[in-house]
Amino acid sequence: MTRFIPVRETILGGAILVLLLLISSRFAGFVAPSNLANVFNDTAPLIILALGQMVVILTRCIDLSVAANLALTGMAVAMINVAMPGLPIPVIIAIAVLLGAIMGAINGVLVWKLAIPPIVVTLGTMTIFRGIIFLISDGKWVNSHEMSPAFTDFPRMVLLGLPVLSWAAIITIILFGIMMARTQFGRSIFAVGGNPHAAVYTGIDVGRTQFWAFVVSGALAGLTGYLWVSRFAVAYVDIAGGFELEVVAACVIGGISIAGGVGSVGGAVLGAIFLGVVKNALPVVNISPFWQLAISGSAILIAVAFNARAGRTKGRIILKEAEATQ
Repeated sequence: MTRFIPVRETILGGAILVLLLLISSRFAGFVAPSNLANVFNDTAPLIILALGQMVVILTRCIDLSVAANLALTGMAVAMINVAMPGLPIPVIIAIAVLLGAIMGAINGVLVWKLAIPPIVVTLGTMTIFRGIIFLISDGKWVNSHEMSPAFTDFPRMVLLGLPVLSWAAIITIILFGIMMARTQFGRSIFAVGGNPHAAVYTGIDVGRTQFWAFVVSGALAGLTGYLWVSRFAVAYVDIAGGFELEVVAACVIGGISIAGGVGSVGGAVLGAIFLGVVKNALPVVNISPFWQLAISGSAILIAVAFNARAGRTKGRIILKEAEATQ
């Protein structure tokens, strides 16, 4: 469970390669290194959010408020930048991460202390966060000419051939790979999702672990809020509307089990990349956007069916081993 790229994610990686080959047969320029770098850069926000969502789903929860968190944080830091254009970018990023973490902590507390189902909590906070955006902005947009050049240029700044936005995703992948495989918190995430009752007997506080999972997801949503708004140089109420569904889809396609306890960092990343390739490729080959939704939905169904079949197979193996020992 804790391997970086298990077998099912290897299969998904192969599917992405096949998809790229099919696309290149229609438009060879799509697989050019420079274009693939652009595709990765476009997919970077989804990758970052998918990693945060992965942690939450692994604990048998779900966070449907990530896009609203992104939007509220993005609007907040955009308004701060307009009011204080000289504020250093590291401070703005720290504010974004802190605001996102606070919103994640609100979700975590409601799930942990009040035992409200996560889907109900995050549906509620999703609506509340969107409402707060309208209240603080009075429904108005913050446009590029109101933002400082430093604010909008940072995610586009190129380092070693890649924009900072891409590097943010790469660094997040590396950190999460280490966290999930090498730290006590990462092992607790898998334990809580795999068998919460057994986790309690090993001294793990299930509620507290779920709380911190929401905080991590919220912090990443906050970071993505700044990167999103500064990259597109605009902030408004409905920014990233519906994006939470893409985030969940990336996790499910990547083999993260909705039942918790099963998944990998590599899977979440590959699931996001799969959706990113589909999103960028279909317009290039003149295919209706409808097929993007159809392909994404089909991939989700196939992934869920694959996970369910794998779970049943694992269960039968365990039963056979138990019978053999009797």
